[in-house]
Amino acid sequence: MDTSTEHADGGRGGRRTGRGRGAAAAPPASLSPSRAADFMTCPLLYRFRVIDRLPEKPSEAAARGTLVHAVLERLFDAPAAERTAPRARALVPGEWERLLTARPELAGLFREDGAEDGEGDGGSADPARLAGWLAEAERLVERWFTLEDPARLEPAERELFVETTLDSGLRLRGIIDRVDVAPSGDVRIVDYKTGKAPRPEYAAGPLFQMKFYALVLWRLRGTVPRRLQLVYLGSGDVLTYDPAEEDLRATERKLLALWDAIRRATDSGDWRPRRNRLCDWCDHRAVCPEFGGTPPPYPLLPVAAPSGEPGGPRVPGQGRMGGV
Repeated sequence: MDTSTEHADGGRGGRRTGRGRGAAAAPPASLSPSRAADFMTCPLLYRFRVIDRLPEKPSEAAARGTLVHAVLERLFDAPAAERTAPRARALVPGEWERLLTARPELAGLFREDGAEDGEGDGGSADPARLAGWLAEAERLVERWFTLEDPARLEPAERELFVETTLDSGLRLRGIIDRVDVAPSGDVRIVDYKTGKAPRPEYAAGPLFQMKFYALVLWRLRGTVPRRLQLVYLGSGDVLTYDPAEEDLRATERKLLALWDAIRRATDSGDWRPRRNRLCDWCDHRAVCPEFGGTPPPYPLLPVAAPSGEPGGPRVPGQGRMGGV
């Protein structure tokens, strides 16, 4: 799952709640797949999420993705013979309660009072709407069993937080859904998607995310992952790609160029909006110039571009790896 671990994110299925009272804005310090995708999609969106940290409403789709991921991860706690579709479906209600405890504002997604999703505390949950949403999560979980057999899998890692610092000083970080290691030592990186597989013209984005993860693991472990696998539960597709070392070197060059562009925008305050097919779902249209809005005052004063290292000051240490 494409989940950023940067400070701007509210967590899986949660909402970005903005900076706490009195907290100062800070320049970006690292890059994750989701924030890299934000900048490539719309630099102004990146600013709103990372620097301004404007609040965003939770969505049913994002919360369902978080729930399904939690179920698939927890299922591997059971012995192999007990990793069945009925058991996985039975995990859905409990994982929803866990998610709701961690992110109580998600209850607002299913209010029947007609109030705006995720805002305020009034209104009671619409039982039918919630039941339908949970049933869809169960269907996605069940479809996974037509694509993979968890009884035959023993993941080396689940929900693996990874972080490394490149020689340039750029810090990369992210969370990998699953890492499988074959007896031969070959590594497979697996990412679950609860949506449908994209059309070929839109496939580059998810593949870039996977190459990002592969680059980080390569830099941490010294071995290029053998396979990258995207599991699309919404459409029942599995897409694979076997990267070569040159693929990952090219990804690193792209990330360095991207980070250089982010640093220039950070220093100058020049964050350009870019109208695209995702604008209809953006929470920030009211403050976007493309839709007649005015962004909030830029919270970082323009500063002179740093000389020397393109990624800024190097962070001590070569990287770390651990669970979340």
